[in-house]
Amino acid sequence: MAGVIRVLIVDDDPLVRVGLSMVLGAGPDLQIVGEAADGAEAVELVRRLRPDVVLMDIRMPRMDGLTATREIRRAGAEPAVIVLTTFDTDEHLLGALRLGANGFLLKDIAPESILDAVRRAAAGEPILAPSVLPRLIRHALGRADDRHPAGQSEPDNPRQPGGRAGDRLPAGESDDLRHPAGRAGDAGLRRAARVDSAQAQARARAALDRLSEREREVAEAVATGMSNAEISTEVHMSVPTVKAYVSRLLEKLGCTNRVQVAILVHESRQ
Repeated sequence: MAGVIRVLIVDDDPLVRVGLSMVLGAGPDLQIVGEAADGAEAVELVRRLRPDVVLMDIRMPRMDGLTATREIRRAGAEPAVIVLTTFDTDEHLLGALRLGANGFLLKDIAPESILDAVRRAAAGEPILAPSVLPRLIRHALGRADDRHPAGQSEPDNPRQPGGRAGDRLPAGESDDLRHPAGRAGDAGLRRAARVDSAQAQARARAALDRLSEREREVAEAVATGMSNAEISTEVHMSVPTVKAYVSRLLEKLGCTNRVQVAILVHESRQ
């Protein structure tokens, strides 16, 4: 986008906010318009300051980044929202993407990469590297089999869907091992998951069937994490034409951003 990019920093850690301010301050085309220490404050500042990009932490007091992202989108605000997270430990990342976040940054990312990501997000570009996008998609589609081969237990306690690995029953204490009903319940859950997966695939395919051949080609390229410039080279279009196609895709597919387009394309392939 032309002109100065207005950025709002949202993080409950003052040191992180200071660090990001120093990094972003090095960009002559970037302006920090505000800082928030929690999601509730972020929602209010987005409404009042109308930033172009929001750098959003996930785990914060009062209102977390997931809820704040949902509220920002519900209010119709259009800033690019970049989730700040530690990818391997923050399982809420994918929820943020589904709620309309435009991508994510690792908190230990190199300063120049932060500047580049903010600029790309402000311009409507994807900020998920091609090497990372497939991993995100596998998690987004719930492909537990990719992470847990047959015969291995899931990391989450089946009695606590939101639980973490640390919430598992102790070894030898699994209800599944002691009670046949537990095994039957798991089988039911697996059947339900297959039904949900089939329904998601059907919906995704129906949505993509509404696209023209050329639009579908661009959608497939978006799903690989390509930037507009890379898609331009791949499908032999000018960059402005690619941008027009991407905008059309978002409208026709009812998607908020390119990440959601990618998820839809991958759901169609399940």
